[in-house]
Amino acid sequence: MDLSARISAHFRDAIALFEQSQDVLPAPTAAAVDACFHTLTNNGKILACGNGGSAADAQHFVAELVGRFERERLPLAAIALNTDTSILTAVGNDFGYDRVFSQQVNALGQPGDVLLAISTSGNSTNVIQAIEAAQSREMHVIALTGKGGGQIGAMLAETDVHLCVPHDRTLRIQEVHILLLHAICDGIDAQLLGDM
Repeated sequence: MDLSARISAHFRDAIALFEQSQDVLPAPTAAAVDACFHTLTNNGKILACGNGGSAADAQHFVAELVGRFERERLPLAAIALNTDTSILTAVGNDFGYDRVFSQQVNALGQPGDVLLAISTSGNSTNVIQAIEAAQSREMHVIALTGKGGGQIGAMLAETDVHLCVPHDRTLRIQEVHILLLHAICDGIDAQLLGDM
């Protein structure tokens, strides 16, 4: 096995996907920036959730908003719903893991808030239930998916934003998701602080 060649193939595959994504994702990503900016500048907040690597991405995104991205600014209101182990284990134990995010959306979400929901497959039941809860609370939904969007792609309203990475491999989808999240952070900062 030639490990160098195998690693080079990862770079080639990632580059090809980034180029393909560049053709289809800038416009919906700009819509996601606008939704977040509007919410944050109208005393709203962003709730983010996902499982596994997507949980890490949700937490990373929230850290960029509450802390800072590339420039100093006031902290922005955002919460990662997958970080409180007491809530996750209590709700998981008492109601089932499918409700660990929706229970928090129902507790914390207000009309006009944003739910940023991440599921590479588009089929994560607990993320789907969080979206249903957000829609019932008149929140905006920004969904990051791949693999054609799955059930999540089919359930989004016209006012929601769908960032569906055009690929079927989870690792490639996650690589584009982190770029999209950084682009959203950059876009929010550009609208708040002006171009750098």
